[in-house]
Amino acid sequence: MAEVWEVPGALDGERLDRALALLTGLSRREVNHLVDGTKVTIAGRVVASRSRKVRAGEQVSVDGPLSPAPPAAPVGDAGVAVVVVWNDADVIVIDKPAGLVVHPGAGNQTGTLVHGLLARFPDLVGLSESGSAGAEFRDQHDRPGIVHRLDKGTSGLLMVARTRAARSALVAQLSRHEVEREYVTLVAGTLEADGGLIDAPLGRADRDPTRIRIDAGGRQARTRYQVDGRYDQPAPTTLLRCRLETGRTHQIRVHLASIGHPVVGDERYGGRAVSGWKPLPRGRPFLHAAALTFDHPLSGERLSFSSALPGDLVEVLEQVRVQSR
Repeated sequence: MAEVWEVPGALDGERLDRALALLTGLSRREVNHLVDGTKVTIAGRVVASRSRKVRAGEQVSVDGPLSPAPPAAPVGDAGVAVVVVWNDADVIVIDKPAGLVVHPGAGNQTGTLVHGLLARFPDLVGLSESGSAGAEFRDQHDRPGIVHRLDKGTSGLLMVARTRAARSALVAQLSRHEVEREYVTLVAGTLEADGGLIDAPLGRADRDPTRIRIDAGGRQARTRYQVDGRYDQPAPTTLLRCRLETGRTHQIRVHLASIGHPVVGDERYGGRAVSGWKPLPRGRPFLHAAALTFDHPLSGERLSFSSALPGDLVEVLEQVRVQSR
């Protein structure tokens, strides 16, 4: 039997997927599953577009079930290498290589960091069990312990929770902006100022929800940057250290592209390869999570970790430095 919701004024103009997630309490993935399965209608007409804007007073009908069964939880795969920087009974700190997806998702059901973690830390399986309630289970059954992510092409430091209590504490620190995350990146062009703040909200593009854009109605996003070096050969580039004050999807990449300085190698947001360089592999932007600081979820001790630039980025940076002398 279909269930019906009336769109309130507060959601007027919102995308269908976001509005329906808020109205039903389902995850965005579950909502997308319903929309793609032609289970959602407005005014008696099937809506096939997740990005369709809803209007106050419209009747949105969903032909259930409203809680589709999630796919099976992932299993450990010892073939996925996991570089552990530090761990104890509550937290694991990983140094992720570029090219490794963090958790299962569309097109990546095997071979992710989560699969490698489950093989090395079998206790994480407990965070995937269906005994978890409601939204927490929907969020965690295929990404046990994951509290934040790095893009597939980005390398560097990532923290993972080993218990539900640790996850709650780390998520709370992230929401309060108490976790310090510093990235090293090489961008196209020369930044004249030695540092600055990019404060621009981000949202998903209507036509491609996997692409992020500056959006006045999006979520707050703030990135601070500091110049570490400027180079003029084989083309002008600037080496930056960026600190996240918020942690939105593709935040650094989109923010830097928005001020005309896309990350080198980030083809999606305009950071094309520079003629005369040995190119980075496709899908590998010059972006590395180099420093991570947070409070231990149990003891409260402030913990800090650092990761050196990996070899592929060192090679590019050395080439730039040599040619710019």
